[in-house]
Amino acid sequence: MMLRIFNARIWTGERYIDGGEMWTEDGRIRYVGEVSPLILLPWDREIDAKGNLIIPAFKNAHAHSPMVFLRSQADDMALEDWLFKQVFPREEKLTPDDCYWLTRLAILEYLSSGISVASDMYFHLENIADACVDSGFRNVIIEGVTADNLNGLDKLLQNDIATFGSKGELINYRLGLHAEYTNSEESMKALAEFAVANKMPVYTHLSETKSEVDGCIERHGKTPGVYLAEQGLFDFGGIAYHFVHPTDDDIKALKERGVSVVSCPASNLKLASGIAPLKKLKDSGLNVALGTDGAASNNCLDMFREMFLATGLQKAMLYDPTAVDGEEVLKMATVYGAKAMGLDNLDTIEIDKRADFVMIDLHQPNMQPINNALKNIVYAGSKTNVLMTVVNGIIKYEKGEYFVGEDVDKIYSKCQAITDRILER
Repeated sequence: MMLRIFNARIWTGERYIDGGEMWTEDGRIRYVGEVSPLILLPWDREIDAKGNLIIPAFKNAHAHSPMVFLRSQADDMALEDWLFKQVFPREEKLTPDDCYWLTRLAILEYLSSGISVASDMYFHLENIADACVDSGFRNVIIEGVTADNLNGLDKLLQNDIATFGSKGELINYRLGLHAEYTNSEESMKALAEFAVANKMPVYTHLSETKSEVDGCIERHGKTPGVYLAEQGLFDFGGIAYHFVHPTDDDIKALKERGVSVVSCPASNLKLASGIAPLKKLKDSGLNVALGTDGAASNNCLDMFREMFLATGLQKAMLYDPTAVDGEEVLKMATVYGAKAMGLDNLDTIEIDKRADFVMIDLHQPNMQPINNALKNIVYAGSKTNVLMTVVNGIIKYEKGEYFVGEDVDKIYSKCQAITDRILER
């Protein structure tokens, strides 16, 4: 598809262009900059942006997409009750087909929030990947290794690499450890050996709750960050999801190994897990990105809310209104998210990068008057300002319409039936 967008404000992720244009072809950015003497090309579509703002698409660096079936079913509960009474018993009933349709529902919400890629650690991963491919949406698939899948681990992971590598450029695969507390020392060492042998990063939940940290110290005499680093799991980098309760030694261990952090402020608040020290993490030199987590704990898959909470909570916690600048938070949701997931070809809007971007409607009351449009996205923006979401050069959402290869009402109906069956209504 050849697309030309003109008369646009453009934030590439690095620079701001006022009154520019961009061209895309075959999923790549072919031109971005000031208005160009137009070479007449066989455009599939030309769009007058009318002064609206184009930014890199948001990257949801931590998700459990099929958990939409538990949205507002497991609310206002203590973490242990939430997990063992609501989540685990119901997840056991999910079929591969369930995960396919539930993921397709999550994708609709991602697109309307300006998200072009999610990173899922869940069950029935091939079905999640198929839902993304069929919808024209990106995903970084994570195999969440636990002590239960230790037997045949090398074969499982090699099969994953082959399976997800065959699904095309929309799907990427990374190694994952669910968490220290769901694994034996044997399983963690086995995964570390595989990661080192294949020079692959490892993504894991880390120091999400205080009880997790205390339990790790009791089991191993060390905090989770230090312990996993010493096991060799992060020798080729990776991601620490949540990282709400790190020690200075944890931060040092991750920084030395090039590990990124993905914060999920809405989920951590709702489950009362705590507030991650994002300013401290950023100041230490760690790459910090944002994720939504799953809809059972969030409950919405909305990067605008994550951005506001990410900066607002730091300001309140530190009594410092300068903590975590608004534009820096926008980078966490875009540029830094791509870096965390190893997607360097779609971090910014530049020539030859992949064409994943969002058009933000500035012609709405919450965007007027225009002073600093970038910070206003963080402090006043909402998903209602998303006019268009483009994935791989293809418009997937525009002005309330979805172009995902399936009838939206069918997706809703399928997911309601799945939910009713699992909840035995």
